[in-house]
Amino acid sequence: MDMLKNYIKTSNFTKKIRNNFIESLYLLSILLFTLIFNTNLFSQDIAFSSNYFPNNPGLKEAKKNIKNGNSLFIKGEGYYTEALEYYLKANQFNSDNAELNYKIGICYLYSADIEKALEHIEKAYRLNKNVNDDITYYLAQAYHLNLDFDKAILYYQTYLNVLKPRDRDKHLSKINKKIEECNNGKELIKDTVKVLIDNLGGTVNSIYPDYAPVISADEAMLIFTSRRPGNIGGMRDPINGKYFEDIYIAYMEEWGKWLLTQPSAPLNDKYHNAAIGLSPDGQTLYVYKGVNGGDIYVSYLKGKNWTNPEPLPAPINSKYHESSASLGPDGRTLYFVSDRPGGIGGRDIWMARMDNMGNWTNPINLSSINTPYDEEGVFIHPDGRTLYFSSKGHNSMGGYDIFRSVYQDGKWSKPVNLGYPINTPDDDLYFVLSASGIHAYISSSRKGTLGDQDIFMITYLIAKPVMPSSEANLLAWRGKPSIYATGSQSLIAENLPSMILWKGKVIDEENNPLEAQIILTDNVTGEQLAVFTSNSETGNFLVSLPSGKNYGIAVKKEGYLFHSENFNIPENAPYEELNKDIILKKVAAGAEIVLNNIFFDFNKATLRPESKTELQNVIEFMQQNPSVIIEISGHTDNIGSYEYNQSLSERRAKAVVDYLVEHGIPLSRFVYKGYSFSEPIATNDTEEGRQLNRRVEFKILAADEVYKSDTYIQTAKSETKTIKAEVQPIETTKTTKLIVEEEVKKVEPVKEEFKKEVPAKEIIPTKPTPQKLFHIVGASVTNINDAEKIKNEYIKKGYIDATILPRSDGKGYRIAYKSFTTKEEAIKELEILKKETKQKDLWILQQ
Repeated sequence: MDMLKNYIKTSNFTKKIRNNFIESLYLLSILLFTLIFNTNLFSQDIAFSSNYFPNNPGLKEAKKNIKNGNSLFIKGEGYYTEALEYYLKANQFNSDNAELNYKIGICYLYSADIEKALEHIEKAYRLNKNVNDDITYYLAQAYHLNLDFDKAILYYQTYLNVLKPRDRDKHLSKINKKIEECNNGKELIKDTVKVLIDNLGGTVNSIYPDYAPVISADEAMLIFTSRRPGNIGGMRDPINGKYFEDIYIAYMEEWGKWLLTQPSAPLNDKYHNAAIGLSPDGQTLYVYKGVNGGDIYVSYLKGKNWTNPEPLPAPINSKYHESSASLGPDGRTLYFVSDRPGGIGGRDIWMARMDNMGNWTNPINLSSINTPYDEEGVFIHPDGRTLYFSSKGHNSMGGYDIFRSVYQDGKWSKPVNLGYPINTPDDDLYFVLSASGIHAYISSSRKGTLGDQDIFMITYLIAKPVMPSSEANLLAWRGKPSIYATGSQSLIAENLPSMILWKGKVIDEENNPLEAQIILTDNVTGEQLAVFTSNSETGNFLVSLPSGKNYGIAVKKEGYLFHSENFNIPENAPYEELNKDIILKKVAAGAEIVLNNIFFDFNKATLRPESKTELQNVIEFMQQNPSVIIEISGHTDNIGSYEYNQSLSERRAKAVVDYLVEHGIPLSRFVYKGYSFSEPIATNDTEEGRQLNRRVEFKILAADEVYKSDTYIQTAKSETKTIKAEVQPIETTKTTKLIVEEEVKKVEPVKEEFKKEVPAKEIIPTKPTPQKLFHIVGASVTNINDAEKIKNEYIKKGYIDATILPRSDGKGYRIAYKSFTTKEEAIKELEILKKETKQKDLWILQQ
């Protein structure tokens, strides 16, 4: 009995447990059903159907909008903006349709609204992962463009995993490249570049594609390509639906304000017209036309009108694709992009030079820069040595990134990515940099556009306008005010070029503009570097002078006396802008010029070899004007006695005449005379002024009539010898040095040789030459007021010996922290000062 009772108790207990378990399962099933129902309710892919929207009058209109949007969507990218308008109207009626969200996301993906692209593609993926075979790829791309690199990598890998084996092999290389770009991006965004990035605004940009900016070196003119309505032909591309390209020109009226123009024929016609390159002086434009596989054309600015674009000859153009051209500051070196055979892969950068006969040499592939991927948007800076270009290779963070390479020691340096935010995961193309290195222009579809690709101006944050700065600055992206971050990586100092940008007008003595030749020569080698022409209607010219050369410049026009300029620019000299007009004088009695490229040994009447080009200019002038009689006069500063300087100045004038006679110009056409220091053209109280006063002048005594004078001085052949001298200063308008070999002998007049004249008697100067000091320079400016302000700032900081140093060419001022009597002292103090001032760009000047 007890056993039975226990069994009954146990059975009742078991039954109770079983009933409780069944009841729990029932409650759990209800809970799971509720959760599943609610989940389906909130993530259901809702079709545009009467099953979901019974008796809803808005359904018909929504389906009509989808139909209209689809008819545009299938036409291609050029119609996405218009399709999006219809899709968004339908989305207001039903925002939970996977296909509609997918198409809205794709439309946004090809616009600047990449955040909205991610929002809609994410939603489409959540509603229905199978809405499109490629939705996983586009979701990865949306994360990629929004800088969410880890999620992008995850979905790129997921996309590979869901592909069929045959398709996977087809897309494997492409997806691995995307993953590599994401990894590059993760590294690049760690260190931002200190820049401001501004959209140029509605005066220049539109809601349509605006791209490929090119600029004159001084930023006065910006030329770009646009695919907006109102193009000359009014035509649209049948493939992508975009308007045909036209060229637009914007002129800077004042800083930040542009005047936009749309040139008519011959620059624009009813077909595609795209600007791809502009010479630094803004007078040679390269145009792309889609003929013969894609060719480069050239147009010249004559007055205010552009000439009919003409195709560049072979070997520049070929049966392959050529695009994106950039002309070097010498006007003879062309960099361009082509997919011709012989490259590294895809589109490559090539370089060709024009010979003295005006023919292009065979292009050279820049193999150290090019990659197996595409390069595009090549630009050579006016400094002639810094190349910018876009590439899908190297360490790009997505699409085209912009890179820089510098030509040094006979080769191109390893390309450097310009960094974030200049580069983004989207295509960043057509980077051009002003001569100053402060402003760059770029076309991009980044956030902040008016609709499609826009032109942006990049400003490198530099404390002083012409000197590099090491001061820390905040990254400020004006298109996105919420982004402020300090950056440890900066390209500012590297951006600042080492060159002089000289601009002005060529005019006559009545201020009328003249079209004249501007000829640049290397005084050391005698090589003609470039020939430019001032604008025929305005007289404007702009010349880029990279550092490291002694430039002789002659400005010539028939019927006028040529003008002479000299720029002896040290290697790595800081960037400077010079505004200086050239006044040409008509060939007439009384017209005179300074021969700025005549050089002598120190305290000697010995012509330097660097004088050869200037002397040749005089010879050519005399040959072209056979009736002209001229006076060659020598002038000195006031260091030394009048008598000594009289003898020196006369012997120098005579040395010039001797050379000209030896080269075929009759002796009867010359007068030479020394003026000692009786006719200064500048103060003798400064070294700069004294340099200007040490000169040789050329004056026309008679142009058409016979010149008669009782003071006419006959030149005579004199005994000459070569003199051995130690390295010593040479008295010229620029500082140079010389070593002369020892050998004494009689010298007959020989062409192309320079005579070394032995003076009858050397008179020791009564006034010693001032001792030169070694100055540590911290700034360079163009006017004295700015110089005084900087000097006072230095003094306030404790550098009580700060001083202002006028430039030797009279074109500005340098401000030094300290000065020393020996170079060793200056070098020792230089590193200390760099640390104290946090200025890495300090340098030593002997003056």
